[in-house]
Amino acid sequence: MKKIISTFVILTLFFFYAAAQETSVKIYNPLADAKADLAKAIRTADSLNKNVLIQVGGNWCPWCIKFHKFCKNDTIIDTLMNNNYVVVHLNYGKGTEPKNLEILKELDFPQRFGFPVFVILNKKGKRIHTQDSSFLESGEGYDQKKIISFLKQWTVSALDPEKYNKK
Repeated sequence: MKKIISTFVILTLFFFYAAAQETSVKIYNPLADAKADLAKAIRTADSLNKNVLIQVGGNWCPWCIKFHKFCKNDTIIDTLMNNNYVVVHLNYGKGTEPKNLEILKELDFPQRFGFPVFVILNKKGKRIHTQDSSFLESGEGYDQKKIISFLKQWTVSALDPEKYNKK
């Protein structure tokens, strides 16, 4: 019986340690001026001929942290993101943290899909797509092929009308 209790305690502690590690990464700044950060990202995207990828979520969200880590640890995805997007992490706070509801209203309420949720703006700041992150998952994590497909479909190049006007 002692072995069972000891094993249970060890597994419980391991679970809480793993959960704490997952959310110890801080990618969202709850004190950021989200409106100013977004305006700066749009200016940068315009000057670099990129789109803006907004990841809406919070440091409280394990799936938000998991997505961030997954993308940073995958050189193909990380390169694809850096070459084609200006990335913004828009905080949706818990408790007293700002929820940035004014911006989310302007983006047509992407939080309705859960977190994280991704919003693509063109280089002029117009919303062109909102992506429910559950479609980028596979099993207990994210799917590389699905993420790559999503990112490639919303690049400036993919949306270039000249690409499709050729006869």
